[in-house]
Amino acid sequence: MKKKPVVIEAYRHRVVADPNYAEKTWKLLEHAIHEIYNRNASGLSFEELYRNAYNMVLHKFGEKLYSGLVKTVTAHLRQISQSIEAAQGDIFLEELNRKWVDHNKALQMIRDILMYMDRTFVPSNRKTPVHELGLNLWRDVVIHSNETKTRLLDTLLDLVLRERNGEVINRGLMRNLIKMLTDLGLSVYQNDFEKPFIKVSTNFYCCESQKLIESCDCGDYLKKAERRLNEEMERVCHYLDSSSESEITRVVDKQMIEKHIMTLVHMENSGLVNMLMDDKYDDLERMFNMFRRVPSGLTIIKDVMTSFIRDTGKQLIMDPERLKDPVDFVQRLLDLKDKYDKVITTAFANDKSFQNALNSAFEYFINLSARSPEFISLFVDDKLRRGIKGVGEEDVEIVLDKVMMLFRYLQEKDVFEKYYKQHLAKRLLSGKTVSDEAERSLILKLKTECGYQFTSKLEGMFTDMKTSYDTMQGFLADHGAELGDSPTLSVQVLTTGSWPTQPSPQCNLPSEIRGLCEKFRNYYLGAHSGRRLTWQANMGNADLKATFGKGQKHELNVSTYQMCVLMLFNNADRMTCKEIEQATAIPMSDLKRCLQSLALVKGKNVLRKEPMSKDISEDDVFFFNEKFTSKLFKVKIGTVVAQRETEPENIETRQRVEEDRKPQIEAAIVRVMKSRRVLEHNNVIAEVTKQLQARFLPNPVVIKKRIESLIEREFLERDKVDRKLYRYLA
Repeated sequence: MKKKPVVIEAYRHRVVADPNYAEKTWKLLEHAIHEIYNRNASGLSFEELYRNAYNMVLHKFGEKLYSGLVKTVTAHLRQISQSIEAAQGDIFLEELNRKWVDHNKALQMIRDILMYMDRTFVPSNRKTPVHELGLNLWRDVVIHSNETKTRLLDTLLDLVLRERNGEVINRGLMRNLIKMLTDLGLSVYQNDFEKPFIKVSTNFYCCESQKLIESCDCGDYLKKAERRLNEEMERVCHYLDSSSESEITRVVDKQMIEKHIMTLVHMENSGLVNMLMDDKYDDLERMFNMFRRVPSGLTIIKDVMTSFIRDTGKQLIMDPERLKDPVDFVQRLLDLKDKYDKVITTAFANDKSFQNALNSAFEYFINLSARSPEFISLFVDDKLRRGIKGVGEEDVEIVLDKVMMLFRYLQEKDVFEKYYKQHLAKRLLSGKTVSDEAERSLILKLKTECGYQFTSKLEGMFTDMKTSYDTMQGFLADHGAELGDSPTLSVQVLTTGSWPTQPSPQCNLPSEIRGLCEKFRNYYLGAHSGRRLTWQANMGNADLKATFGKGQKHELNVSTYQMCVLMLFNNADRMTCKEIEQATAIPMSDLKRCLQSLALVKGKNVLRKEPMSKDISEDDVFFFNEKFTSKLFKVKIGTVVAQRETEPENIETRQRVEEDRKPQIEAAIVRVMKSRRVLEHNNVIAEVTKQLQARFLPNPVVIKKRIESLIEREFLERDKVDRKLYRYLA
């Protein structure tokens, strides 16, 4: 016989005939809820309870189940509330926390029992889910009861205050209770705790800051403010809600920093200026970090710093004593720049706006002095001529980079170029340069900064030195044999225009030298037709062999002018300054410097002077110093040179610079007008200034004069209707 297949039929709901079914079932569930709250849940069958709740919903008794739940939980929470309110002192928070933990556990079990109701009946009837219902009832019955609400807030705020005053509190308990408030809803946390907390904190820090500002210096105040800020952020990490961090830190920032910001910055003997003067990097960094938290905080620091640097730089620039030593003057500028670069890097997080403010301050005060371009060139000359003690080539590069920073601040870069060419020429011609690499490195830096035109003549000077060496090799190859025992001659041929040579009076060279010079002239002009040679005796040097009393011999390294003076004493015992001038034709200003270096420098006085004095007059008598002695065989006698130009020389240099600027300004005007064809006067001034500011800042009055000159020469014309409008004439 065939077996019949097993058929699984759909579950048929049993029709409930018992009219008291719902009441009986609810009583079972209600008893279970009581047991859960009384912590006797271990004897309950959760499977059976779940099935009973399931059947109640299934048989349309969901409303009875839900309302019964609300009523039962509310009753339990009222008892819990009374128990919490009865707790005294510190036990209050512990009792509240314990009951809250128990309520959450109970809520979890109840939700598991009523899961089917939660999934079906609650959403379809727009009821509050069981867990959320339990939280709401806890909030309304327990937390918002008249006594508990006020007492909870006061106790929490008191604990915060005690912690602020240095006491140790139970942070774990605080964290649990704050978490309870946030679990009940962010609005509960904000209204019941955060808003009052922020208000109390505002009052606390208002009083705290006032007390500290009256008793602390700026550095100490900032340390305490920083500590308070860190404490509040730590408090947020440990037990407050993270949303409170911005609120509470804003309170600290406003009450402790923003309200007292000007007082702190200008605090006597400890404010920002004193921190800058005393290199208090930690305090400066703390001020930067605290002030950046408030509106305009960094702007205030930046403005005060800029003003102080400007005043400091102005005092340095305008101090007559500092102007006496150009090298020391520039070194102080570099030291000042290094100091504030370190401040910005170390304390101000290398902030770009602070770096720009520093650059602006330096540009302001460096250009207050018309001597700045000259002095920077003199500083470079000193370093490239003498070198830097105990410093390798890499460190020389660092110094040159720092000098280039000062160079960038100069508005009159063409004035620097003028002086730099003079100083470079002297170094090259005298062979007194620390290294050709360093020289070429600086020229490359200038070329990068200002373009090829700025350095083309400087590079031409190096080319001339190389060509001159080759020329001398050719001259010696052709005439070496016939020169015999004649003095050795070395000539540098300089291209007119590349070198900063000025027409100088022809010095009367000694006869022994004149013959050699003539031979070289004939050789050079024979090899190069159409050229002209002019001797620049003021730029040369010589080595002389001299015999003093008791047959002591020395080799003297001197300038060409000094050689001419010394060789007079081969045929004369005594000569006055006036007689020396007539014999040599050396300009009196140069001659006096020569005689000073030959007669008045201790250890190098190969001449004697009567009467002995520092100044030289035309009637002073000079004679050969037979008693001269030196430990060295080779004695270098430098010329007493003016470290800086005299006022008349400076005025003359300025005039030459102004003359050189005229064609540059005119060329810029023509370039602008050629591209624009028609342009209004103020726009011409602006365009020309923009084009030329890399080399110098042209005066608008001078630009106007050059425009007038171009109009006269018919490069431009004025508009017949609008006199301020210019037209380019093709």
